[in-house]
Amino acid sequence: MTMTGTRPGTDGRAGARGGRRRRTELASFLRSRRERITPADVGMPPGPRRRTPGLRREEVAQLAGVGVTWYTWLEQGRPINASPQVLDAVARTLRLDGAEREHLYRLAEVPDPAAPDDAEALPCTVQPILDGLDPMPAAVANARSDIIAWNRAYAAIFPQIPAARPCERNSLWMTFTLPPCCNPVLNFAEEAPLYVAVFRHRYSRHLDEPGWKDIVRRLKTASPEFARLWNSHDVALPEARVKAFRHPAVGDIRTQTTNLDVTAAPGSRMIVYTPLGARDRDRIARLLDDPAAAALAVHRH
Repeated sequence: MTMTGTRPGTDGRAGARGGRRRRTELASFLRSRRERITPADVGMPPGPRRRTPGLRREEVAQLAGVGVTWYTWLEQGRPINASPQVLDAVARTLRLDGAEREHLYRLAEVPDPAAPDDAEALPCTVQPILDGLDPMPAAVANARSDIIAWNRAYAAIFPQIPAARPCERNSLWMTFTLPPCCNPVLNFAEEAPLYVAVFRHRYSRHLDEPGWKDIVRRLKTASPEFARLWNSHDVALPEARVKAFRHPAVGDIRTQTTNLDVTAAPGSRMIVYTPLGARDRDRIARLLDDPAAAALAVHRH
């Protein structure tokens, strides 16, 4: 995959256009939610004849406990800052449901403190799908590369993941912190730059989120190689590709990866590793038949 830099000026213009589009969408969204609520819905007298359906802007501001001018500017799509507390008050006043609230925060480019963990958001129907894919290794990861569900074949190839502490159950963390003797990534020197470039592409959408900043900080501290690659600012789009892994019990295993969005858990994706040939299928089968051999990669240093 080709990694790209940014031509001077292009990213700034694209960012400004994206910001204007989000603010325009935010303005339209807030107006539509305001217009569907009547004064009676919020316990207010109907008052004289109204020229506008639903609540007035000043009424929303009053009920939310925010300034009329500030709310007017927000609904006009002006570039103003909004805190989670203020957006939460607006969301309650406009009676937004979970999806609408998430939409509001995303358009306002503010992390939602009430958003559930990825593990909590994963539907119960996903694990049976993963299990049904055996003997093809498969897992579900969030955008941050935290592994939040997996099947038996995945655990056989990557036994470090189930054995890890939750805060380290992350494929990028494993790639850059495991020593060579038990690191499953074959051709680390070739793969590592791409891993970091794809991660930075995803990171650009989560710049202010504590979890993202924390994993980058910890990786830069734990891995000089990650720090070097991170500071290069290369970016790349994810794509289906051939990935090869090394297991001490059976040798190298080559797979073709396929990423499928899990729409019920926004930002999450299912990664399916299809063995490339009969030898690769046989080696995965051997690991599944002998769990003790599959666990060889997990040991103390």
